[in-house]
Amino acid sequence: MGFQESFKALSDPTRREIIHLLKKEKLPVGEILAHFDMTGATISHHLSILKEAGLVTTEKKGKYIYYELNLSVVEEIMAWFSDLKEV
Repeated sequence: MGFQESFKALSDPTRREIIHLLKKEKLPVGEILAHFDMTGATISHHLSILKEAGLVTTEKKGKYIYYELNLSVVEEIMAWFSDLKEV
């Protein structure tokens, strides 16, 4: 995915909070949902946007879907920002 999708996904505070939760460990949807006062459908929508932007990946384990931060995309964004600082 391109930077446009990544920045659009990161523009929302709920999605940034989801990213913050996932920086420690991969989590199932239910555990992510427990951190918010929102419907499951709303959190699912936010997770879909993050996934489409390539910021998170999913892994199905039994009946649960676990979300995990995609560090390669995060590192690519950070490298781009770091490159802006170089003169």
